[in-house]
Amino acid sequence: MLGYGFLPFQAIFLGLITGTVFSYFNLWLLTKRMQAFDKAVAKGKMIRSLGTASRLCNAIIAAAIAYKYPEYIHLAGVIVGLMTIYPVIMIDSFIQLKRSSMEER
Repeated sequence: MLGYGFLPFQAIFLGLITGTVFSYFNLWLLTKRMQAFDKAVAKGKMIRSLGTASRLCNAIIAAAIAYKYPEYIHLAGVIVGLMTIYPVIMIDSFIQLKRSSMEER
């Protein structure tokens, strides 16, 4: 957000912000579906899917917004922003793995 305010590349930074917001919303959707999946497995029931179609539609909506307003939102920034959650997930996994290995000692 600081880049949007202080640098001349406002369209790129607004694209990054837009993509990141949609990315975190996709993470929230995935978290909710995983919780429902865990409850269903515990009860011995089946669940249809983990919501891949809804997350894909959110990414398409983010790209469509950038396509509709290219003077304000850069499409490449949106795409990079949509990918920001994956390093966050990987870093969190490494932290959780490190914590669990420290507790075993």
